[in-house]
Amino acid sequence: MGIKRWLVIVFVGELCLALAGALWLRQIYRDVEVPKASQAAVSALTLQFLPYGVRALLLGLAGLVLFGYGSWRVLRGIVGPLISSEADQPLVDVIYQKRFLARGPRIVVLGGGTGLSTLLRGLKEHTGNITAVVTVADDGGSSGRLREELGIPAVGDIRNCIAALADAEPLMAKLLQYRFPGDESGSLGGHTIGNLLLAAMSAVQGDDFEEAVRQMNRVLAVRGQVVPATGTPVTLHARLFDGSEVLGQSEIARSTAIDQVWLSPEGVAASEDATRAIAEADLIVIGPGSLYTSIMPSLLLPEIVDAIRASAAIRLYVCNVATQQGETEGFDLADHMTALERHTSPGMIDVVLANNQFGARRPGAYSAQPVRLRWPPTGLAASVASAPRLVLEDVVDPDNAHHHDPARLAAAVIHAYERESFGRRRSRVARSA
Repeated sequence: MGIKRWLVIVFVGELCLALAGALWLRQIYRDVEVPKASQAAVSALTLQFLPYGVRALLLGLAGLVLFGYGSWRVLRGIVGPLISSEADQPLVDVIYQKRFLARGPRIVVLGGGTGLSTLLRGLKEHTGNITAVVTVADDGGSSGRLREELGIPAVGDIRNCIAALADAEPLMAKLLQYRFPGDESGSLGGHTIGNLLLAAMSAVQGDDFEEAVRQMNRVLAVRGQVVPATGTPVTLHARLFDGSEVLGQSEIARSTAIDQVWLSPEGVAASEDATRAIAEADLIVIGPGSLYTSIMPSLLLPEIVDAIRASAAIRLYVCNVATQQGETEGFDLADHMTALERHTSPGMIDVVLANNQFGARRPGAYSAQPVRLRWPPTGLAASVASAPRLVLEDVVDPDNAHHHDPARLAAAVIHAYERESFGRRRSRVARSA
């Protein structure tokens, strides 16, 4: 727990105080004349009728009992509120875990949708220094209705990430994800508790959406922080290879042969919290998530891309384990990377992490296919002087071939970070030699 040295210092301090008190009392005994009428009472009060050694033993035992009981009550009063009543871990394990996580690497994850929340569930077991930069371009379901009615950015993906990083995740996730029954014709039908909380917090904060998300992080005891990519409502646009244009994230997700995507309005400022976290990060993770509708919207903000390029952090792209009907039908690993570079900047990614296990169970109701491992990319990616390093790991959910496994994915990300960090340190040592 890292507190033994401080306990020793406290003990030495108390010992010095006790010795000072003893010397003071001894001097009083020598200098103060006790009246004869009070001598019997003073003798009984100071236990002078007992041998000196017995008096010392009794005082020592009394001090030990009082010190132990008082220390226990103090620790219980301070630490008790920090521990869930349902926690089954010993106190020392809880404190050690929090201290261990506080020393973890500073990781920034960009994306949205199911992929991002899946990764966050795994990463929060490795570090408490997580910043999730979440897209706000969603225009469907409850998020879309709140966005249209209240003029706030989309909150659905932010809600999912807050639920994933909340310390009381199982119960908190159920609450935040609870959806009121009924259809969209009703005032609450189809809305989730988490979306309504974020909308209400935005109103409480004077329509300051970024501050509303900050306060939700604090209220829900999020391990790390969740920040919107921008505090301004944005709309995603796409142009297909046949020249037609599609408006809105939900429509683009169902489209095929996407050539280019962009945001409106133009010139939207990125969140200051997001750019600051990127500048201070040790590792920047892009993905997993829907390529055009979850990952791209954050990377279409010039300030975000500039911050990533300027960062000294390791920059890792996590490719999806399966294609998606519509936007990435038929895509392989190289296609994902080529599209990413075409919309951002060649050379921005240091490491690409992809799945190499194709034996997971495939749900029969979904016709997606595993992402094939064609590498390296052609075109823009091939012209990069320093191509991304490819890392292959088993990161798929064995029960669902269309999703990552949180624990496996987080472990692979941390291992890739450690290997890359070690390689950079070794290169610096070699150059200095």
